[in-house]
Amino acid sequence: MPLSTLLAFVAAASALVLLPGPNMVLIVTRAAAQGRRAGLATAAGVESATVVHIAVAVSGGAELVSRSPAAYLALTHAGAAYLLFLGVRALRAGPFLTAAGEAAPARWGRAYLDGALANLLNPKVTLFFLAFLPQFVRPDSADPHALMWLLGMVFLALGALLDIGYACAGGALSRWLRRRPRVLARQHWVVGGVYLTLGALGAAAALPVGP
Repeated sequence: MPLSTLLAFVAAASALVLLPGPNMVLIVTRAAAQGRRAGLATAAGVESATVVHIAVAVSGGAELVSRSPAAYLALTHAGAAYLLFLGVRALRAGPFLTAAGEAAPARWGRAYLDGALANLLNPKVTLFFLAFLPQFVRPDSADPHALMWLLGMVFLALGALLDIGYACAGGALSRWLRRRPRVLARQHWVVGGVYLTLGALGAAAALPVGP
C-alpha cells in the first residue's frame, strides 16, 4: 500500500472517529456513573465488537446484511432493545455513587459486555466498514483482505485512543459528581434517560418510512 494512501486513510478515519455517537455516550456515562475503570472496561467491549464488525465486513457478511432488510431490521431492533434495557436497569439500580462520594461496586465484566453488545448489535457499524474500507484498497492488490484487515486495525487503534479519552473525561466527571451530593441523588435518572433516549432513537430509525 502506498504511503500516501495510508496517510489519506488515517486522516479520513481520524475525522470520522471524532464524530460523537452512541458509543461515546455509553462510555462517558458509564465512566461518570462508576468511575474511569468502568469506562475503560466499556471502551474495551466497544472495541472488541469493532474487531467483529471488521471481520464481518472483510468476509463479506456485511454485504449480506445490506441486501437483507429483514436481517438489518432485526439487528437494529435488537440494538435498540438492549439500550432500552440498559436504561431501565440504570433507573432501577438507583444512584451509582453514594452520598458519601464512594462509587457503588462496579462489575467490569458487565461494563465490558454492555459496551460489546451495544456496538455489536448496531448494523450501521458493519455497513460503515463495508462502505469505508474498500475505498482505500485497490481491486488488483495482491491480498485485498489483508489490506482491509490492516486498515481496520488502524481504525481500531484510532478509535481505542479516543475511547480512552472519553473514559478519562467521564472519570473526571465522576470525581466532580462526588463533591455534589444533591446531583448524586439524581444522576442515575440522567444515565437511564440517556440510554432510553438512544434506544428510542434507534427504534425510530428502524421504522419504515412512507407507504
